[in-house]
Amino acid sequence: MKLGYARVSKADGSQTLDLQMDALTEAGVNKSNIYQDQASGKKDDRPGLESCLKALRENDTLVVWKLDRLGRDLRHLVNTVQDLSERGIGFKVLTGQGANIDTTTASGKLVFGIFAALAEFERELIRERTMAGLKSARARGKKGGRKFHLTKSQVRLAQASMKDKDTNVSELCRELEISRQTLYRYVSPNGELRDYGKQVLGIKSEN
Repeated sequence: MKLGYARVSKADGSQTLDLQMDALTEAGVNKSNIYQDQASGKKDDRPGLESCLKALRENDTLVVWKLDRLGRDLRHLVNTVQDLSERGIGFKVLTGQGANIDTTTASGKLVFGIFAALAEFERELIRERTMAGLKSARARGKKGGRKFHLTKSQVRLAQASMKDKDTNVSELCRELEISRQTLYRYVSPNGELRDYGKQVLGIKSEN
């Protein structure tokens, strides 16, 4: 089944979803399966996207009008699509710079692989700068390292809550006193543990 996601940046009526809705329905997405947000792409609080990600099931395909409708930035985009891939869900972009991305096809996977490689390159640069900064700080007698926002019990709570499709992510974040961005460092939208969560629970990543 195809599910669609549409977003405009302004909620004051100066932008409409009509163009995206028409393109999604023309691509075979039923209107009842199109999720919407009226919010900046950089905002963590996008309930329409969260509902869409929770509704997707194995062998479904998420369809968006343009690449920038989905991701806040390259890393967020890659992480989201990789999560979908691990769940057996396809991703397709209809137009714009990412129009060749369709992870249900071999060529589309290749194109997205280039995006993933760029994101990995960016992560490695950040990691190198961070390690160099820590080394420099230690040389000056300062100690540094990663600080975790969640305890083991909170990670377990977040994991169980995110596996429940009826969970209100905003309420969960308020309960844990963290942002959505922080939450997603520990667990994915479908409740799978990410690196931060694994480290808090003492689980070694399979790398």
